[in-house]
Amino acid sequence: MSMQTVTDLMTPDPLSLQRSATLKDAHELMRLKNIRHIPVIDNEGFLIGMLTQKVLIGAVINLLAKYGAAALDHKEQQLGVATLMLTDFATVTPDQSLTDVAAFFVSNRHGCLPVVSGDNKLLGILTSSDFVKLAVQLLAEKA
Repeated sequence: MSMQTVTDLMTPDPLSLQRSATLKDAHELMRLKNIRHIPVIDNEGFLIGMLTQKVLIGAVINLLAKYGAAALDHKEQQLGVATLMLTDFATVTPDQSLTDVAAFFVSNRHGCLPVVSGDNKLLGILTSSDFVKLAVQLLAEKA
């Protein structure tokens, strides 16, 4: 098994949310699909932000502290992901070498990197878990 570029390892067409989505939408998607990172896209599919589990948990805790558990559901539906998403984050392109990207993951401790085209269209997602799976496959080949 020869994997050389981001394309070989990324998950194509990842789950994402539109800019108009709410914290409730993000919460449900993370819970139902067991994911920790959600790209936020505009109507044309261009990447405009990233939602992480850490940011989501922080927002939920703040709402709980401010309004209490009884109001959480209602408040989650009012809070837009556009106000919560990270807008300063790294991306990779499909043709980047896995060796370079792996080094980036190690030095920056990122859990995920969105994969984008040259014009910033969301193409895929690459997570640290993808590299763990790759390591397992490579170790099994050597055994």
